[in-house]
Amino acid sequence: MTQDVEMKEQQVPAAPSNSTSSTTPLLQHLKEIAALIETGAYAREVRRILRAVRLTIALRRKLKASVISSFLGFALTPGSEAHQRLSSYLPKDDQNDMEVDTTSSATQSIMKHSPELEIYCYLLVLIFLIDQKKYSEAKACSSASIARLKNLNRRTVDVLASRLYFFYSLSYELTGDLSEIRGNLLALHRVATLRHDELGQETLLNLLLRNYLHYNLYDQAEKLRSKAPRFEAHSNQQFCRYLFYLGKIRTIQLEYTDAKESLLQAARKAPVAALGFRVQCNKWAVIVRLLLGEIPERTVFMQKGMEKALRPYFELTNAVRIGDLELFKTIAEKFSTTFSSDGTNNLIVRLRHNVIRTGLRNISISYSRISLADVAKKLRLDSSNPVADAESIVSKAIRDGAIDATLDHGNGWMVSKETGDIYSTNEPQQAFNSRIAFCLNMHNEAVRALRFPPNSHKEKESAEKRRERQQQEQELAKHIAEEDDDDDF
Repeated sequence: MTQDVEMKEQQVPAAPSNSTSSTTPLLQHLKEIAALIETGAYAREVRRILRAVRLTIALRRKLKASVISSFLGFALTPGSEAHQRLSSYLPKDDQNDMEVDTTSSATQSIMKHSPELEIYCYLLVLIFLIDQKKYSEAKACSSASIARLKNLNRRTVDVLASRLYFFYSLSYELTGDLSEIRGNLLALHRVATLRHDELGQETLLNLLLRNYLHYNLYDQAEKLRSKAPRFEAHSNQQFCRYLFYLGKIRTIQLEYTDAKESLLQAARKAPVAALGFRVQCNKWAVIVRLLLGEIPERTVFMQKGMEKALRPYFELTNAVRIGDLELFKTIAEKFSTTFSSDGTNNLIVRLRHNVIRTGLRNISISYSRISLADVAKKLRLDSSNPVADAESIVSKAIRDGAIDATLDHGNGWMVSKETGDIYSTNEPQQAFNSRIAFCLNMHNEAVRALRFPPNSHKEKESAEKRRERQQQEQELAKHIAEEDDDDDF
């Protein structure tokens, strides 16, 4: 109760609208963001704090040490523990040309900053240090911010905390020490679950999955994912990451159908600006579709900005489509470095069987009867007994239903059956059913993603309030669109 009173008293002087001429435009923007955070903390409106985070991400490329130092002097009490700690992380070179807002320093010195604004200062300094590639200082700053967060249990801090969790993990990943924080992430996830912090749970679950997958601990990642509490997604970015990690786990576990669905959904839901993420989703989706026996369309490889990155996978797909085992080996060796860096090298080893099966299917369609020796020659089998290997491959393909043929062991022939009318089977019905299910699922997700103002069904609003609400909704829609372009992935 006392905390609410303190926040109420500081609401008005938090960010004065009239700034002196000495403050820079960037510093003025940061002060407006601070005012937005104070207002959101006082009114307990998480939406305002989320908007403040989006505005900060849009300004991150313009941040300078002098501006951040000035903002710390404005937002935090000079000489306080938080102010001294955060100032120590900033470079000392730019302190001389730091601009000071003299009009607000006297007022600010007698004010107590809110926890939300203090956590925001940690986030701002941490983003600056990572962008400046000062990873050791970033690790220290992120660890201090997490220690401070453990003492706070406020729902208005959850949005800022989720971003701090992300940069906390990123700073340790950039220094190669990701395994050190796995225990801390598990403890934070447990605390977020007990506090019903659903956004924090989403973020921490994804960070833990990334931590496990970074060290190829797929079984542990699946155990955590299956036992973690599930709820409706609150962040589109976190949901996309979750789908991507789930697709990778399902791929390693040979559950290709579920993996394909998860990876394609992640690529479709990802923001347009998240090019690197969409490239990774498409790389894994291409491999999974090849393992399923499908051939991706050419348009997949011709997406804007992805042509160069997907070129090795395009040539690999072409080799699988032709069924040329020799060409497949050449391409796998040519781009082995790329496949290893993408983590798909082990999956490409699995594709050898699919290449042989595709070539066998083409032979079955082209010839009504062909000898096993010719089959081995066309498949380019380089074993010591190619005819026996060809017989084994053909018999397994017939058993699995990959080709419609019979094997004459006495004469050493493969006899193909005539191709029937596909419309007399259930395949068209299954194809239409999958498309209809996809459309219905997309409609249901769109309905669930609709946003409504709180308590709109309880109180009737006047015309003036309606105009004000519509203006706020337009601003929110504009910032959501900017998030897709500016938010990091």
